[in-house]
Amino acid sequence: MLADELTRLGAADVEASDAGAVFRGDFDVVYRANLGSRIASRILRRVHHAEYATEQDVYDAARALPWHDWFAPDLTIKVRVDAIRCPLRSLDFLTLRVKDAICDEFRDSGGERPSVDTQNPDIRIHAFLDARFLSLYLDTSGDALFKRGERPGTFDAPLKKNLAAGLLMLSGWQPGDTLLDPMCGAGTILVEAAEIALGRAPGRDRDFAFQKMSGFEPARWQRILDEARAAERAVGPCAIYGSDLYGRVLDLARANLEAGGIAEAVELTQANVLERAVPVPAGVIVTNLPYGTRVGDFDELADLYPRLGDTLKQRFAGWRAYLFSADTRLPKLIGLAASRRTPLFNGALECRLYEYKMIAGSMRRP
Repeated sequence: MLADELTRLGAADVEASDAGAVFRGDFDVVYRANLGSRIASRILRRVHHAEYATEQDVYDAARALPWHDWFAPDLTIKVRVDAIRCPLRSLDFLTLRVKDAICDEFRDSGGERPSVDTQNPDIRIHAFLDARFLSLYLDTSGDALFKRGERPGTFDAPLKKNLAAGLLMLSGWQPGDTLLDPMCGAGTILVEAAEIALGRAPGRDRDFAFQKMSGFEPARWQRILDEARAAERAVGPCAIYGSDLYGRVLDLARANLEAGGIAEAVELTQANVLERAVPVPAGVIVTNLPYGTRVGDFDELADLYPRLGDTLKQRFAGWRAYLFSADTRLPKLIGLAASRRTPLFNGALECRLYEYKMIAGSMRRP
């Protein structure tokens, strides 16, 4: 999905991998990818990729790069090192060595050394090591891209926004199709769907690290931002529906929609998922189900899931349902045959997105 999204944003030579996607492009593509990607966590510029053997090799590789060409020494930095099957012992020591190499390069170039800020750095440098290769990256995003921009009145939710966008894309839902989230919680899925339907770029209300880097062209960036805003559609009903059993939870969803100025795009109703009125004859359900580690205990969920399966079968014929859960008992308890199961991670929590195509006739397992 990320590779397809980057291609649509103008990236070239896109290759998907287990952990992300690699692409080529000029700075227009960097700007557009940060502004427009709903799936990526960060857009990283790779500045080094070569074999290594020792900690000194890591230091020497970082020391040889022209960091002073990419950002000024009065900006703060943070270095993060990740590794898989790395033969070197300490990632903390490698982090220190990369930081020292960057600071030493600035000193050798005649400038002052940048300071370290581990909380809110101006510039983030990422290093990744596998068994043979070291890669070094400049983070062009800054804060993770699922942080769409701070808005007064918004509330944290258990689902990251790029994961919510991914669930919508995996469901095949498109603007114009009817969407229902019958257990919407704080409304993260609804907000993402409404912004997609209205053509809003996810990064329209935030800043990025590339704006602080050398070579940043404000006029170029403003042109791309203006083009994105000009493509937005006027806020109005978008055939997107949300509901939740609890009024106080629904108030959070309403506040999040209002904070984004998109409340008119979504119709909210307080309702039990087992009694929710069907808004139209056919559509798509995408919802983050309660599961034992988040809401409810075993007995409550063991009662809910079979009744939810009956509700989907009896009342939502003609719909496609996409149920996201970390509860591995779901396929057995819900009493329906999943046509697809997609493994996903919500943070460190392994989950599944289950697809159910609701058709007339029995789908219940024997």
